Amino acid sequence: MGNRFQVSDRFADGAQYIGGKLRHGTSEREHAVVDPATGETVHTYTLASTEDVDAAVAAAREAFPGWSGATPGERSDALHRFAGVLAERAEEFAAAESLQCGKPIKLTREFDVPGTVDNTAFFAGAARHLQGQSAGEYSGDHTSYVRREAIGVVGSIAPWNYPLQMAAWKILPAVAAGNTVVLKPAELTPLTSLMFARAATEAGIPDGVINIVNGAGRTAGEHLVGHPDVAMTSFTGSTGVGKRVAEIATGTVKRLHLELGGKAPFVVFDDADLEAAAHGAVAASLINSGQDCTAATRAYVQRPLFDAFVARVAELMETVRLGDPFDPQTDLGPLVSHAQRDRVAGFVERARAYATVVTGGEAPGGELENGAYYRPTLITGAAQDSEVVQSEIFGPVLVALPFDGDDEGIRLANDTPYGLAASAWSRDVYRANRATREIKAGCVWVNDHIPIISEMPHGGYKASGFGKDMSAYSFEEYTQVKHVMFDNTAVPAKDWHRTIFGDR
Repeated sequence: MGNRFQVSDRFADGAQYIGGKLRHGTSEREHAVVDPATGETVHTYTLASTEDVDAAVAAAREAFPGWSGATPGERSDALHRFAGVLAERAEEFAAAESLQCGKPIKLTREFDVPGTVDNTAFFAGAARHLQGQSAGEYSGDHTSYVRREAIGVVGSIAPWNYPLQMAAWKILPAVAAGNTVVLKPAELTPLTSLMFARAATEAGIPDGVINIVNGAGRTAGEHLVGHPDVAMTSFTGSTGVGKRVAEIATGTVKRLHLELGGKAPFVVFDDADLEAAAHGAVAASLINSGQDCTAATRAYVQRPLFDAFVARVAELMETVRLGDPFDPQTDLGPLVSHAQRDRVAGFVERARAYATVVTGGEAPGGELENGAYYRPTLITGAAQDSEVVQSEIFGPVLVALPFDGDDEGIRLANDTPYGLAASAWSRDVYRANRATREIKAGCVWVNDHIPIISEMPHGGYKASGFGKDMSAYSFEEYTQVKHVMFDNTAVPAKDWHRTIFGDR
Protein backbone atom coordinates (compact mmCIF):
# COMPACT_ATOMS: atom_id res chain seq x y z
CA MET A 1 0.00 0.00 0.00
CA GLY A 2 1.20 3.51 -0.83
CA ASN A 3 1.86 6.44 1.49
CA ARG A 4 -1.30 7.12 3.45
CA PHE A 5 -2.65 10.18 5.21
CA GLN A 6 -1.49 10.23 8.83
CA VAL A 7 -4.32 11.12 11.18
CA SER A 8 -2.04 10.89 14.26
CA ASP A 9 -2.73 13.82 16.58
CA ARG A 10 -4.57 16.07 14.09
CA PHE A 11 -7.83 15.44 15.91
CA ALA A 12 -6.45 14.78 19.38
CA ASP A 13 -8.68 17.58 20.70
CA GLY A 14 -11.79 15.85 19.41
CA ALA A 15 -13.98 15.44 16.34
CA GLN A 16 -16.50 18.20 17.06
CA TYR A 17 -15.85 21.71 15.74
CA ILE A 18 -17.91 24.21 17.70
CA GLY A 19 -17.36 27.95 17.92
CA GLY A 20 -14.05 27.77 16.08
CA LYS A 21 -12.48 25.05 18.24
CA LEU A 22 -12.11 21.29 18.20
CA ARG A 23 -13.62 19.55 21.20
CA HIS A 24 -14.46 16.03 22.26
CA GLY A 25 -17.96 14.66 22.00
CA THR A 26 -19.79 13.97 25.24
CA SER A 27 -21.93 10.98 24.29
CA GLU A 28 -19.49 8.44 25.79
CA ARG A 29 -19.91 6.43 22.58
CA GLU A 30 -16.80 5.89 20.49
CA HIS A 31 -16.73 5.44 16.72
CA ALA A 32 -13.93 4.10 14.55
CA VAL A 33 -12.83 5.60 11.24
CA VAL A 34 -11.81 2.58 9.17
CA ASP A 35 -9.64 2.54 6.06
CA PRO A 36 -11.87 0.51 3.71
CA ALA A 37 -8.88 -0.53 1.62
CA THR A 38 -7.34 -2.47 4.49
CA GLY A 39 -10.05 -2.82 7.14
CA GLU A 40 -7.75 -1.13 9.66
CA THR A 41 -8.92 1.48 12.17
CA VAL A 42 -7.14 4.78 11.53
CA HIS A 43 -8.87 6.96 14.12
CA THR A 44 -11.30 6.62 17.00
CA TYR A 45 -13.38 9.50 18.31
CA THR A 46 -16.23 10.16 20.71
CA LEU A 47 -19.57 10.83 19.04
CA ALA A 48 -21.56 13.98 19.65
CA SER A 49 -24.40 13.99 22.15
CA THR A 50 -27.56 16.08 21.94
CA GLU A 51 -25.85 18.52 24.32
CA ASP A 52 -23.05 18.96 21.78
CA VAL A 53 -25.65 19.71 19.11
CA ASP A 54 -27.19 22.31 21.42
CA ALA A 55 -23.76 23.90 21.90
CA ALA A 56 -23.12 24.02 18.16
CA VAL A 57 -26.53 25.55 17.46
CA ALA A 58 -25.93 28.12 20.20
CA ALA A 59 -22.57 29.03 18.67
CA ALA A 60 -24.16 29.39 15.24
CA ARG A 61 -27.02 31.46 16.64
CA GLU A 62 -24.57 33.77 18.42
CA ALA A 63 -22.54 34.25 15.23
CA PHE A 64 -25.58 34.91 13.04
CA PRO A 65 -26.17 38.64 13.68
CA GLY A 66 -22.59 39.60 12.89
CA TRP A 67 -22.25 37.35 9.85
CA SER A 68 -25.64 38.16 8.34
CA GLY A 69 -24.98 41.85 9.00
CA ALA A 70 -21.66 41.80 7.15
CA THR A 71 -21.70 43.33 3.70
CA PRO A 72 -21.78 41.01 0.69
CA GLY A 73 -18.28 42.24 -0.10
CA GLU A 74 -17.00 41.27 3.33
CA ARG A 75 -18.47 37.77 3.06
CA SER A 76 -17.08 37.50 -0.47
CA ASP A 77 -13.57 38.47 0.65
CA ALA A 78 -13.64 35.87 3.43
CA LEU A 79 -14.74 33.14 1.02
CA HIS A 80 -12.03 34.12 -1.48
CA ARG A 81 -9.45 33.71 1.30
CA PHE A 82 -11.06 30.38 2.16
CA ALA A 83 -10.65 29.17 -1.43
CA GLY A 84 -6.99 30.12 -1.25
CA VAL A 85 -6.41 28.12 1.94
CA LEU A 86 -8.13 25.08 0.42
CA ALA A 87 -6.01 25.32 -2.72
CA GLU A 88 -2.83 25.45 -0.64
CA ARG A 89 -3.91 22.32 1.25
CA ALA A 90 -5.16 20.43 -1.79
CA GLU A 91 -2.88 17.42 -1.45
CA GLU A 92 -3.64 17.06 2.27
CA PHE A 93 -7.38 17.09 1.59
CA ALA A 94 -7.02 14.59 -1.25
CA ALA A 95 -5.07 12.17 0.95
CA ALA A 96 -7.53 12.41 3.84
CA GLU A 97 -10.51 11.84 1.55
CA SER A 98 -8.86 8.80 -0.04
CA LEU A 99 -8.05 7.35 3.37
CA GLN A 100 -11.52 7.57 4.90
CA CYS A 101 -13.51 6.74 1.74
CA GLY A 102 -11.21 4.44 -0.23
CA LYS A 103 -11.36 6.73 -3.26
CA PRO A 104 -8.49 6.42 -5.75
CA ILE A 105 -6.08 9.28 -5.20
CA LYS A 106 -6.43 10.36 -8.82
CA LEU A 107 -10.16 10.89 -8.22
CA THR A 108 -9.69 12.98 -5.09
CA ARG A 109 -6.86 14.98 -6.66
CA GLU A 110 -8.66 15.66 -9.92
CA PHE A 111 -12.35 15.72 -8.93
CA ASP A 112 -13.24 15.98 -5.23
CA VAL A 113 -10.69 18.57 -4.14
CA PRO A 114 -10.52 20.86 -7.20
CA GLY A 115 -14.31 20.75 -7.39
CA THR A 116 -14.51 21.92 -3.79
CA VAL A 117 -11.99 24.72 -4.35
CA ASP A 118 -13.93 25.83 -7.42
CA ASN A 119 -17.23 25.76 -5.50
CA THR A 120 -15.70 27.97 -2.84
CA ALA A 121 -14.39 30.45 -5.40
CA PHE A 122 -17.78 30.47 -7.15
CA PHE A 123 -19.71 31.28 -3.99
CA ALA A 124 -17.15 33.93 -3.08
CA GLY A 125 -18.27 35.73 -6.23
CA ALA A 126 -21.93 34.80 -5.90
CA ALA A 127 -22.07 36.35 -2.42
CA ARG A 128 -22.08 39.76 -4.13
CA HIS A 129 -25.12 38.90 -6.25
CA LEU A 130 -28.05 38.47 -3.91
CA GLN A 131 -30.29 41.13 -5.37
CA GLY A 132 -34.06 40.96 -5.45
CA GLN A 133 -36.18 42.52 -8.18
CA SER A 134 -35.53 46.18 -8.94
CA ALA A 135 -37.88 48.82 -7.57
CA GLY A 136 -41.10 49.57 -9.39
CA GLU A 137 -44.51 51.19 -8.95
CA TYR A 138 -46.67 48.15 -9.54
CA SER A 139 -49.79 49.49 -7.82
CA GLY A 140 -49.35 53.02 -9.09
CA ASP A 141 -49.37 54.49 -5.58
CA HIS A 142 -46.49 52.50 -4.08
CA THR A 143 -42.88 51.63 -4.76
CA SER A 144 -42.08 47.96 -4.26
CA TYR A 145 -38.81 46.14 -4.03
CA VAL A 146 -37.63 42.70 -2.93
CA ARG A 147 -34.96 41.93 -0.33
CA ARG A 148 -33.11 38.62 -0.06
CA GLU A 149 -32.32 37.96 3.59
CA ALA A 150 -30.51 35.18 5.44
CA ILE A 151 -32.75 32.63 7.13
CA GLY A 152 -30.78 31.96 10.32
CA VAL A 153 -29.09 28.80 11.59
CA VAL A 154 -29.04 26.03 8.98
CA GLY A 155 -28.77 22.45 10.25
CA SER A 156 -27.36 20.28 7.48
CA ILE A 157 -26.71 16.55 7.19
CA ALA A 158 -24.25 15.20 4.63
CA PRO A 159 -23.58 11.65 3.36
CA TRP A 160 -20.44 9.51 3.33
CA ASN A 161 -19.92 9.16 -0.42
CA TYR A 162 -18.48 12.65 -1.06
CA PRO A 163 -17.74 14.01 2.43
CA LEU A 164 -15.66 16.99 1.33
CA GLN A 165 -17.78 18.04 -1.62
CA MET A 166 -21.02 17.55 0.27
CA ALA A 167 -19.72 19.66 3.16
CA ALA A 168 -18.98 22.38 0.61
CA TRP A 169 -22.35 22.05 -1.14
CA LYS A 170 -24.13 22.39 2.21
CA ILE A 171 -22.02 25.10 3.78
CA LEU A 172 -21.01 27.46 0.97
CA PRO A 173 -24.34 28.76 -0.37
CA ALA A 174 -25.66 29.03 3.16
CA VAL A 175 -22.80 31.16 4.47
CA ALA A 176 -22.48 33.17 1.24
CA ALA A 177 -26.10 34.22 1.81
CA GLY A 178 -25.35 35.24 5.41
CA ASN A 179 -26.54 32.17 7.30
CA THR A 180 -24.60 30.21 9.88
CA VAL A 181 -24.34 26.43 9.75
CA VAL A 182 -24.21 23.31 11.88
CA LEU A 183 -23.22 20.36 9.69
CA LYS A 184 -23.51 16.72 10.71
CA PRO A 185 -21.35 14.57 8.41
CA ALA A 186 -21.69 10.80 8.24
CA GLU A 187 -20.02 9.08 11.19
CA LEU A 188 -17.94 6.94 8.82
CA THR A 189 -16.21 9.89 7.18
CA PRO A 190 -15.68 12.84 9.56
CA LEU A 191 -12.14 13.90 8.68
CA THR A 192 -12.39 16.26 5.71
CA SER A 193 -15.46 18.08 7.03
CA LEU A 194 -13.49 18.95 10.16
CA MET A 195 -10.52 20.02 8.05
CA PHE A 196 -12.84 22.15 5.89
CA ALA A 197 -14.23 23.98 8.93
CA ARG A 198 -10.77 24.56 10.39
CA ALA A 199 -9.58 25.96 7.06
CA ALA A 200 -12.51 28.38 7.10
CA THR A 201 -11.45 29.66 10.52
CA GLU A 202 -7.87 30.07 9.32
CA ALA A 203 -9.19 32.09 6.37
CA GLY A 204 -10.86 34.53 8.77
CA ILE A 205 -14.47 33.34 8.73
CA PRO A 206 -15.70 34.16 12.24
CA ASP A 207 -16.02 31.55 14.96
CA GLY A 208 -19.45 29.94 15.04
CA VAL A 209 -20.30 30.56 11.39
CA ILE A 210 -19.36 26.96 10.49
CA ASN A 211 -19.76 24.21 13.11
CA ILE A 212 -19.37 20.44 12.72
CA VAL A 213 -20.97 17.79 14.93
CA ASN A 214 -20.06 14.17 14.35
CA GLY A 215 -22.72 12.03 15.92
CA ALA A 216 -25.18 9.24 15.25
CA GLY A 217 -28.10 9.97 12.96
CA ARG A 218 -30.80 8.83 15.39
CA THR A 219 -29.50 11.02 18.19
CA ALA A 220 -27.40 13.96 17.00
CA GLY A 221 -28.95 14.06 13.53
CA GLU A 222 -32.57 13.94 14.62
CA HIS A 223 -31.92 16.41 17.42
CA LEU A 224 -30.36 18.84 14.92
CA VAL A 225 -33.28 18.56 12.51
CA GLY A 226 -35.85 19.08 15.25
CA HIS A 227 -33.98 21.83 17.09
CA PRO A 228 -36.22 24.88 17.62
CA ASP A 229 -33.35 27.30 16.94
CA VAL A 230 -32.56 25.72 13.57
CA ALA A 231 -34.46 27.59 10.87
CA MET A 232 -33.71 25.29 7.95
CA THR A 233 -32.62 21.72 7.31
CA SER A 234 -30.68 20.57 4.26
CA PHE A 235 -30.23 16.83 3.89
CA THR A 236 -28.47 14.64 1.33
CA GLY A 237 -28.88 10.89 1.62
CA SER A 238 -31.27 8.06 0.97
CA THR A 239 -34.93 8.62 0.20
CA GLY A 240 -35.96 6.54 3.21
CA VAL A 241 -33.97 8.67 5.66
CA GLY A 242 -35.09 11.80 3.80
CA LYS A 243 -38.70 10.95 4.62
CA ARG A 244 -37.80 10.72 8.29
CA VAL A 245 -35.99 14.09 8.12
CA ALA A 246 -39.08 15.64 6.54
CA GLU A 247 -41.31 14.25 9.28
CA ILE A 248 -39.15 15.76 12.01
CA ALA A 249 -38.68 19.09 10.24
CA THR A 250 -42.44 19.62 9.93
CA GLY A 251 -42.67 19.69 13.71
CA THR A 252 -41.10 23.16 13.76
CA VAL A 253 -42.17 24.21 10.22
CA LYS A 254 -38.60 24.45 8.95
CA ARG A 255 -37.44 25.33 5.48
CA LEU A 256 -36.45 21.97 3.97
CA HIS A 257 -34.05 21.02 1.18
CA LEU A 258 -33.73 17.34 0.25
CA GLU A 259 -31.31 15.73 -2.21
CA LEU A 260 -32.15 12.05 -2.09
CA GLY A 261 -31.58 8.80 -3.98
CA GLY A 262 -31.21 8.20 -7.68
CA LYS A 263 -31.35 5.46 -10.27
CA ALA A 264 -30.02 7.25 -13.32
CA PRO A 265 -30.98 5.96 -16.78
CA PHE A 266 -28.38 5.94 -19.57
CA VAL A 267 -30.40 5.91 -22.82
CA VAL A 268 -28.52 4.87 -25.96
CA PHE A 269 -30.38 5.39 -29.24
CA ASP A 270 -29.48 3.37 -32.33
CA ASP A 271 -27.66 6.28 -34.03
CA ALA A 272 -25.32 6.86 -31.06
CA ASP A 273 -21.55 6.64 -31.24
CA LEU A 274 -21.17 3.15 -29.78
CA GLU A 275 -17.59 3.59 -28.62
CA ALA A 276 -18.40 6.88 -26.89
CA ALA A 277 -21.45 5.34 -25.22
CA ALA A 278 -19.54 2.31 -23.99
CA HIS A 279 -16.71 4.39 -22.54
CA GLY A 280 -19.22 6.77 -21.01
CA ALA A 281 -21.19 3.93 -19.43
CA VAL A 282 -18.12 2.42 -17.77
CA ALA A 283 -16.93 5.74 -16.39
CA ALA A 284 -20.39 6.85 -15.28
CA SER A 285 -21.28 3.59 -13.57
CA LEU A 286 -17.95 3.14 -11.78
CA ILE A 287 -17.21 6.66 -10.53
CA ASN A 288 -16.55 6.53 -6.79
CA SER A 289 -17.08 2.74 -6.99
CA GLY A 290 -20.65 3.46 -8.10
CA GLN A 291 -21.40 5.24 -4.82
CA ASP A 292 -22.84 8.27 -6.55
CA CYS A 293 -26.52 9.17 -6.67
CA THR A 294 -26.11 10.37 -10.26
CA ALA A 295 -24.09 7.33 -11.43
CA ALA A 296 -25.35 5.50 -14.51
CA THR A 297 -27.18 2.43 -13.20
CA ARG A 298 -29.71 1.51 -15.92
CA ALA A 299 -28.41 1.39 -19.51
CA TYR A 300 -31.33 1.27 -21.96
CA VAL A 301 -29.88 0.48 -25.37
CA GLN A 302 -31.87 0.39 -28.60
CA ARG A 303 -31.94 -3.17 -29.87
CA PRO A 304 -29.70 -2.79 -32.98
CA LEU A 305 -26.80 -1.69 -30.71
CA PHE A 306 -27.58 -3.75 -27.64
CA ASP A 307 -25.34 -6.81 -28.15
CA ALA A 308 -22.36 -4.75 -29.29
CA PHE A 309 -22.81 -2.34 -26.37
CA VAL A 310 -22.91 -5.16 -23.82
CA ALA A 311 -19.82 -6.80 -25.32
CA ARG A 312 -17.84 -3.55 -25.38
CA VAL A 313 -18.83 -2.47 -21.86
CA ALA A 314 -17.88 -5.90 -20.50
CA GLU A 315 -14.55 -5.70 -22.32
CA LEU A 316 -13.79 -2.26 -20.89
CA MET A 317 -14.88 -3.19 -17.37
CA GLU A 318 -12.41 -6.06 -17.39
CA THR A 319 -9.55 -3.58 -17.96
CA VAL A 320 -10.37 -1.56 -14.84
CA ARG A 321 -7.56 -1.74 -12.30
CA LEU A 322 -8.57 -2.40 -8.68
CA GLY A 323 -5.92 -1.59 -6.13
CA ASP A 324 -4.46 0.58 -3.41
CA PRO A 325 -6.25 3.96 -3.44
CA PHE A 326 -2.90 5.70 -2.95
CA ASP A 327 -1.42 4.17 -6.10
CA PRO A 328 -1.89 6.72 -8.92
CA GLN A 329 -2.49 3.81 -11.33
CA THR A 330 -5.53 2.52 -9.43
CA ASP A 331 -8.84 3.01 -11.24
CA LEU A 332 -11.27 1.55 -8.71
CA GLY A 333 -10.95 1.58 -4.95
CA PRO A 334 -13.01 -0.25 -2.34
CA LEU A 335 -16.51 0.64 -1.30
CA VAL A 336 -16.78 2.78 1.81
CA SER A 337 -17.19 -0.19 4.16
CA HIS A 338 -17.45 -3.95 4.24
CA ALA A 339 -21.12 -3.58 5.14
CA GLN A 340 -21.72 -1.56 1.99
CA ARG A 341 -19.72 -4.07 -0.09
CA ASP A 342 -21.83 -6.90 1.30
CA ARG A 343 -25.04 -4.99 0.59
CA VAL A 344 -24.02 -4.54 -3.06
CA ALA A 345 -23.01 -8.20 -3.32
CA GLY A 346 -26.42 -9.17 -1.97
CA PHE A 347 -28.17 -7.37 -4.84
CA VAL A 348 -26.00 -9.17 -7.38
CA GLU A 349 -26.38 -12.60 -5.80
CA ARG A 350 -30.16 -12.26 -5.70
CA ALA A 351 -30.14 -11.15 -9.35
CA ARG A 352 -28.46 -14.40 -10.44
CA ALA A 353 -31.84 -16.10 -9.98
CA TYR A 354 -33.48 -14.03 -12.71
CA ALA A 355 -30.70 -12.34 -14.73
CA THR A 356 -27.21 -12.88 -16.17
CA VAL A 357 -24.04 -11.52 -14.62
CA VAL A 358 -21.94 -10.83 -17.72
CA THR A 359 -18.79 -9.79 -15.88
CA GLY A 360 -17.74 -9.10 -12.30
CA GLY A 361 -20.14 -10.05 -9.55
CA GLU A 362 -17.51 -10.89 -6.97
CA ALA A 363 -15.01 -9.52 -4.50
CA PRO A 364 -11.36 -9.92 -5.49
CA GLY A 365 -9.05 -12.07 -3.41
CA GLY A 366 -5.31 -11.94 -2.99
CA GLU A 367 -3.76 -8.79 -1.57
CA LEU A 368 -7.12 -6.97 -1.76
CA GLU A 369 -9.14 -9.51 0.22
CA ASN A 370 -9.04 -7.50 3.46
CA GLY A 371 -10.51 -4.44 1.76
CA ALA A 372 -14.13 -3.70 0.84
CA TYR A 373 -13.52 -4.22 -2.87
CA TYR A 374 -16.01 -5.41 -5.48
CA ARG A 375 -15.36 -5.99 -9.16
CA PRO A 376 -17.07 -3.88 -11.86
CA THR A 377 -20.29 -5.72 -12.65
CA LEU A 378 -22.55 -5.80 -15.71
CA ILE A 379 -25.96 -7.49 -15.58
CA THR A 380 -28.33 -8.28 -18.45
CA GLY A 381 -31.66 -10.09 -18.74
CA ALA A 382 -33.30 -8.41 -15.76
CA ALA A 383 -36.96 -7.44 -15.98
CA GLN A 384 -37.94 -3.78 -15.72
CA ASP A 385 -39.71 -4.39 -12.41
CA SER A 386 -36.84 -6.36 -10.86
CA GLU A 387 -34.92 -5.25 -7.80
CA VAL A 388 -31.68 -4.43 -9.61
CA VAL A 389 -33.53 -2.16 -12.05
CA GLN A 390 -35.75 -0.37 -9.53
CA SER A 391 -33.66 -0.12 -6.34
CA GLU A 392 -30.60 2.01 -5.65
CA ILE A 393 -27.65 -0.40 -5.36
CA PHE A 394 -24.92 2.22 -4.78
CA GLY A 395 -22.06 0.11 -6.03
CA PRO A 396 -20.10 -0.64 -9.24
CA VAL A 397 -23.06 -2.35 -10.92
CA LEU A 398 -24.63 -1.50 -14.29
CA VAL A 399 -27.79 -3.18 -15.59
CA ALA A 400 -28.30 -3.16 -19.38
CA LEU A 401 -31.73 -3.60 -20.97
CA PRO A 402 -32.82 -3.37 -24.65
CA PHE A 403 -35.63 -1.22 -26.04
CA ASP A 404 -37.21 -0.82 -29.47
CA GLY A 405 -38.79 2.54 -30.33
CA ASP A 406 -37.92 5.95 -28.88
CA ASP A 407 -41.22 6.10 -27.01
CA GLU A 408 -40.35 2.91 -25.17
CA GLY A 409 -36.83 4.07 -24.32
CA ILE A 410 -38.06 7.29 -22.73
CA ARG A 411 -40.91 5.51 -20.95
CA LEU A 412 -38.51 3.00 -19.41
CA ALA A 413 -36.10 5.76 -18.42
CA ASN A 414 -38.89 7.42 -16.42
CA ASP A 415 -40.13 4.16 -14.92
CA THR A 416 -38.67 4.43 -11.40
CA PRO A 417 -39.61 6.52 -8.37
CA TYR A 418 -36.42 8.55 -8.82
CA GLY A 419 -35.55 11.53 -10.99
CA LEU A 420 -32.12 12.91 -10.14
CA ALA A 421 -30.03 12.51 -13.30
CA ALA A 422 -30.06 10.85 -16.73
CA SER A 423 -28.28 10.89 -20.06
CA ALA A 424 -29.25 10.49 -23.71
CA TRP A 425 -26.87 9.30 -26.40
CA SER A 426 -27.63 10.21 -30.02
CA ARG A 427 -26.18 12.03 -33.04
CA ASP A 428 -29.63 13.41 -33.86
CA VAL A 429 -30.19 16.79 -32.20
CA TYR A 430 -33.98 16.51 -32.41
CA ARG A 431 -33.98 13.06 -30.85
CA ALA A 432 -31.65 14.15 -28.08
CA ASN A 433 -33.63 17.32 -27.48
CA ARG A 434 -36.83 15.31 -27.11
CA ALA A 435 -35.12 13.14 -24.51
CA THR A 436 -34.00 16.18 -22.51
CA ARG A 437 -37.59 17.47 -22.48
CA GLU A 438 -39.34 14.24 -21.63
CA ILE A 439 -37.00 12.48 -19.20
CA LYS A 440 -38.04 13.55 -15.73
CA ALA A 441 -34.77 14.30 -13.98
CA GLY A 442 -33.05 17.31 -12.50
CA CYS A 443 -30.09 16.94 -14.86
CA VAL A 444 -30.02 15.37 -18.32
CA TRP A 445 -26.69 15.07 -20.10
CA VAL A 446 -26.40 14.55 -23.85
CA ASN A 447 -23.54 12.32 -25.06
CA ASP A 448 -21.92 12.42 -21.63
CA HIS A 449 -22.81 11.46 -18.08
CA ILE A 450 -21.48 12.77 -14.72
CA PRO A 451 -19.72 16.16 -15.25
CA ILE A 452 -20.92 18.90 -12.93
CA ILE A 453 -20.04 22.57 -12.75
CA SER A 454 -20.40 25.12 -9.97
CA GLU A 455 -22.43 27.50 -12.10
CA MET A 456 -25.25 25.02 -12.77
CA PRO A 457 -27.81 23.60 -10.29
CA HIS A 458 -27.96 20.05 -8.97
CA GLY A 459 -31.16 18.56 -7.60
CA GLY A 460 -33.92 16.10 -8.38
CA TYR A 461 -37.51 15.36 -9.29
CA LYS A 462 -39.93 12.89 -7.67
CA ALA A 463 -38.47 10.70 -4.91
CA SER A 464 -35.03 12.23 -5.54
CA GLY A 465 -36.11 15.25 -3.52
CA PHE A 466 -36.39 18.96 -4.13
CA GLY A 467 -34.22 22.06 -4.01
CA LYS A 468 -30.89 22.84 -5.64
CA ASP A 469 -27.25 22.62 -4.66
CA MET A 470 -24.56 24.72 -6.31
CA SER A 471 -25.22 27.66 -8.68
CA ALA A 472 -27.05 30.90 -7.93
CA TYR A 473 -30.26 28.84 -7.78
CA SER A 474 -29.12 27.52 -4.40
CA PHE A 475 -29.76 30.96 -2.91
CA GLU A 476 -33.46 30.24 -3.39
CA GLU A 477 -33.00 27.57 -0.73
CA TYR A 478 -30.94 29.66 1.67
CA THR A 479 -32.62 33.08 1.57
CA GLN A 480 -35.92 34.56 2.64
CA VAL A 481 -37.66 36.74 0.05
CA LYS A 482 -39.17 39.88 1.57
CA HIS A 483 -41.46 42.33 -0.22
CA VAL A 484 -41.05 45.95 0.91
CA MET A 485 -43.77 48.44 -0.14
CA PHE A 486 -43.61 52.26 0.27
CA ASP A 487 -46.61 54.54 -0.02
CA ASN A 488 -45.88 57.41 -2.42
CA THR A 489 -49.08 59.45 -2.01
CA ALA A 490 -48.78 60.94 1.50
CA VAL A 491 -52.61 60.88 1.57
CA PRO A 492 -53.99 60.02 5.04
CA ALA A 493 -57.38 58.74 3.90
CA LYS A 494 -56.73 56.49 0.96
CA ASP A 495 -59.40 55.50 -1.46
CA TRP A 496 -59.15 51.79 -0.64
CA HIS A 497 -59.92 52.51 3.02
CA ARG A 498 -63.55 53.14 1.98
CA THR A 499 -63.91 49.41 1.26
CA ILE A 500 -63.46 48.91 5.00
CA PHE A 501 -65.15 51.96 6.56
CA GLY A 502 -66.76 55.23 5.52
CA ASP A 503 -67.99 56.50 2.14
CA ARG A 504 -66.26 57.78 -0.97
